Amino acid sequence: MEYGYVRVSAKDQKEGRQIVAMLEFGLLRRNIVVEKMSGKDFSRPKYQRLIKKLTPSDTLIIKSIDRLGRDYEEIIEQWRHITKDIGAAIVVLDMPLLDTRQRPQDLTGAFIADLVLQILSYIAEMERMFNRHRQAEGIALALAKGVRFGRKPKERPAAFATLRTRWESGEVSAREAARQLGISHPTFLAWTGK
Repeated sequence: MEYGYVRVSAKDQKEGRQIVAMLEFGLLRRNIVVEKMSGKDFSRPKYQRLIKKLTPSDTLIIKSIDRLGRDYEEIIEQWRHITKDIGAAIVVLDMPLLDTRQRPQDLTGAFIADLVLQILSYIAEMERMFNRHRQAEGIALALAKGVRFGRKPKERPAAFATLRTRWESGEVSAREAARQLGISHPTFLAWTGK
């Protein structure tokens, strides 16, 4: 049996391009699993169910290696688990060298597939590290220029000073003061420094 695994990182991302590639490969739509989750690890429910379903005669099809995952060590471990422990084959559509369907008969092909996988996984991991580094540099530069991140603080209503004084003298509770100001109880307390 052939199964396709399609993954996008965010709910608003589209999986159509990956599905079209699988259908063009010849997969049946009902055998394509679509998951909208980050590839940071393999704790993905649909992926885990699919892997448990695989048998030695099955093939897992993915569009590109980064759809499997983003972590170098985990990609290598999953590849080994699928191809060696389970005995299923893997086909990466964007990289014809990563096709293990001929593995038992073709030791050189298996070696090349494993080698290419390790190189691509290493490159993906390095790119992820570079992205984090570039992001940190960008944030540091923005902070140095005085850019403030996050929401703008809510402006305090004119009645805040009066209600704060009444709250401090015990005339009104913090919850009542917050209700009158139209803010949450924790916000009122934060504003008072408590």
